[in-house]
Amino acid sequence: MDEKLHELADKLGIAVSYVNICRPEERHLIDDETVRFFARALGFKASTPEEVEKTLRALDKRRWQNTLEPVYVFEQKQKFFDAVLPEADLDGDFSLTLTSRQTGEKREVSFIVTALPESRLIGKKKYHKVSVEITSELEIGYYEAEFSTASGLWRTVLAAAPEKCYMPEILEKKRLWGYNIQLYSLRSRRNWGVGDFTDLYNFVDICRRSGADVIGLNPLNVLGHCFPEEASPYMSISRLFLNPIYIDVESVPEFEPEDRYQIEAEIADLNAAEKIDYGRVYPLKVKVLQKLYRRMREDPERMEEFAAFCKEKGKSLQNLAAFQALYEDNWRDHWGGWRAWEKEFRSPNSATVKKYCKEQAERLDFFKFLQFEAERQLQRVFKHVREAGLQIGIYRDLPVGVGRDSAEVWSDENLFLRDSGAGAPPDAFFPTGQKWNLGAFNPFELKARAYEPFIRMIRAAAEDAGALRLDHVMSLTRLFVIPEAADKEGTYLLYNFEDMLNIVAIESHLNRCLIVGESIGNVPEGFLDKIAAKNIMSMSVLWNERWDMGWGDFKAPSWYPENSAASIGTHDMPPLKMWWFGYDIALSRQLGIIASEEEMYNNYHKREADRWKLLKVLDENQVWPEDNRRRADYLFGEGYPEGLEEAVHRFLAKSNAKIFLVQPEDIFQVDRQQNVPGTDRDKYPNWRLKLPVNLEDTENTLAYYRNIAAVKKER
Repeated sequence: MDEKLHELADKLGIAVSYVNICRPEERHLIDDETVRFFARALGFKASTPEEVEKTLRALDKRRWQNTLEPVYVFEQKQKFFDAVLPEADLDGDFSLTLTSRQTGEKREVSFIVTALPESRLIGKKKYHKVSVEITSELEIGYYEAEFSTASGLWRTVLAAAPEKCYMPEILEKKRLWGYNIQLYSLRSRRNWGVGDFTDLYNFVDICRRSGADVIGLNPLNVLGHCFPEEASPYMSISRLFLNPIYIDVESVPEFEPEDRYQIEAEIADLNAAEKIDYGRVYPLKVKVLQKLYRRMREDPERMEEFAAFCKEKGKSLQNLAAFQALYEDNWRDHWGGWRAWEKEFRSPNSATVKKYCKEQAERLDFFKFLQFEAERQLQRVFKHVREAGLQIGIYRDLPVGVGRDSAEVWSDENLFLRDSGAGAPPDAFFPTGQKWNLGAFNPFELKARAYEPFIRMIRAAAEDAGALRLDHVMSLTRLFVIPEAADKEGTYLLYNFEDMLNIVAIESHLNRCLIVGESIGNVPEGFLDKIAAKNIMSMSVLWNERWDMGWGDFKAPSWYPENSAASIGTHDMPPLKMWWFGYDIALSRQLGIIASEEEMYNNYHKREADRWKLLKVLDENQVWPEDNRRRADYLFGEGYPEGLEEAVHRFLAKSNAKIFLVQPEDIFQVDRQQNVPGTDRDKYPNWRLKLPVNLEDTENTLAYYRNIAAVKKER
């Protein structure tokens, strides 16, 4: 690689090589064209050596062209920021006034200005860098800062972070347990074919009776209105708002019993179906909700509440509603998403779109109503959690990215990388890598906005939640990005790790929300230590907690990290019974993920050894049910060990992990996984599998009783 291009890549945070976790001895080198592509994607010219030189010079001058950065993020104990001042200002008077974004309080603060050794001649003026140390106490949070010198008044944002993320006091005293559920998968006799917020409300009661304190959920974010079959909860159109499919239509205040009569048979059919039929469930709910929306418009009290909600959510809600309405108008005639629309409709800020919003105001209000009602029903769940006394409560999941064909990207395209999306390189679980096609923040633009979009995103998920899972938490420091073009390779893009980590800590404290980082995959060296030092919990998955990079023995419970949330697997991994019989291996071969018969048989041989290793660690830790001890070695063909789920649940409950999450799929011996990464619904029914037992019957099953009893022996 050209030396200057290498220098530019370093300054822009574009990795020129990376290690393949599957083969740590190999380092993958990135070619020049990939570096040039991502430089352009970030907004910098790099097509020729001359452009590279010019961009390097511009980057070198960049900090000296502004008195203050747009934002400074620091810990409370180190309240420093720098400023660039003309030499004549150094001996003058300074003042610093801060206005708290949390309280609105405005005050002058004490500070010390110290000249730094760096200086630069710009034109005929000499400029110096100075350090400003705030000596007054600052509460955790954000501040609008006004810094005045002889030359003028300058503004920036200061973010004061705690040393660590929030940790509930209860976790210092005892280990807790709870459930990891996919809300859509909850089956009940009353829902309309998909789990909803009333099912979640009723699940809180199950937790209260069983002694569980945590309910882990899949992402609840809004998905595409026109393509309900595109059901991945990780492919949202906005991480600021909720998926209306979770609305319990019969709990909407305007619902009347006769609204159900004409569709009774269809509801019964959808409810009885083995898999979720999103293409029927969502339109059915929307049809009835449109009727209820019209009724709401006749109720002054409800309309007053609705207006207050719309005002609070502001422009973000307006943009979401406009995007959904425009998509509904265009999807049949414009294949290729919003980028295929007429130019004047490709931005919410165009005069044409603003005119459209005025003309279609009542229609846009329907989409806002969907968010209004979804939020009302979720808030009802949060209130019930508090009343039930769950120590942690709802544990939400924040996706690492947003769909590129989404309201978020349409609303603010410059905030995201151009012509590329997030993904993952090959790792131990996904040897071919993953192309997620998710919109990824441009780190330069994100900082220029004082991280406001990132803050809003974190807050939308953390507010009222007891815990928040950051999907692919490594994205705080780096994200694997891949060009949209099929023949282009990807690389890592670096983010402002310390800033983003501290913002997570601020939001964690302001919302009293525990943070868990999903860190399965290609993890940078030292990264886990850094997030652990910040009190971010890791995830300890049984299939991953093994020695020798997944080839050795399963780790004993005493080896599990204390500051972690443990589980058997995740939605992307096989449940216990599926793993035991190797059905996931057969499925991978069928889907072409495993490329050959030889590779498949090698996987079967390894799985046979892994089953022995699992039995061994369960034996050593004496976790088999007292009334159902292991009776055989269970070689392939010898059936399924009775009591295996109980033994594994007790094993993980025994671990050091502060939180243990049980998956209903393992309790009820489900032998299919919820999602097979890298496949679409034409190959596998991702995100469509319902649990085999109705919510109303859960507590009356022997499997539930025995497995929860096994957990409670240790927690």
